Amino acid sequence: MAKTKKARSITIRQYGLSDYQMMWQAMQAFTRARDENTADEIWLLQHPPVYTLGLNGKPEHILNAGNIPIVPVDRGGQVTYHGPGQLVAYLLIDLKRLGLGIRELVTMMEQSIIELLATYAVIANSRKDAPGVYVNGAKIAALGLRIKRGCSYHGLALNVDMDLEPFSRINPCGYAGMAVTQIKELVGARDMQAVERLLLQQLCQQLGCTAELATNISETCHQFD
Repeated sequence: MAKTKKARSITIRQYGLSDYQMMWQAMQAFTRARDENTADEIWLLQHPPVYTLGLNGKPEHILNAGNIPIVPVDRGGQVTYHGPGQLVAYLLIDLKRLGLGIRELVTMMEQSIIELLATYAVIANSRKDAPGVYVNGAKIAALGLRIKRGCSYHGLALNVDMDLEPFSRINPCGYAGMAVTQIKELVGARDMQAVERLLLQQLCQQLGCTAELATNISETCHQFD
């Protein structure tokens, strides 16, 4: 759990289906502009089809991108895929203020997904050698972060109800032949908003905070245009 001594609020923004590069640039701008008094935020959204290649990413792990764009990004990790039906949560957290380390935040993110899946009676686990969450060896959620001036951005991607075929065109997270799964395959179709609420509940519990929904969800993206 977080080292905070009392519950604090965290701003929640729900963006729906949003362009990857636009949101990435918005996260960078938010992190550059924030100071010690800026409230932490969680952004919840989905992306149109895109492959993202992390700082450690090797192009050879992209086997056949086809018409899906490839975006080199500044998060850790290798290559992954984002697409509609995948729930993405970006965590813009002042780790220095909370006294959290990167590994602690990663563990909190993984545990949030594990607890979410437990509500569907799905047993999931993390792996020390490959950050993320797995069910019977198949990856259901990917994680990747960037830390600047003690503050995080990027976050996690949970497969809910999506076309998994694009994962077959890459070595997910740099692992050839890694199986990928999603909530729909494990327990049937689930409402995305319901999954979003469960994830938010678990993230807030892990971080020791209360959620405060932003009144203007587009404010953050547009204030840096």
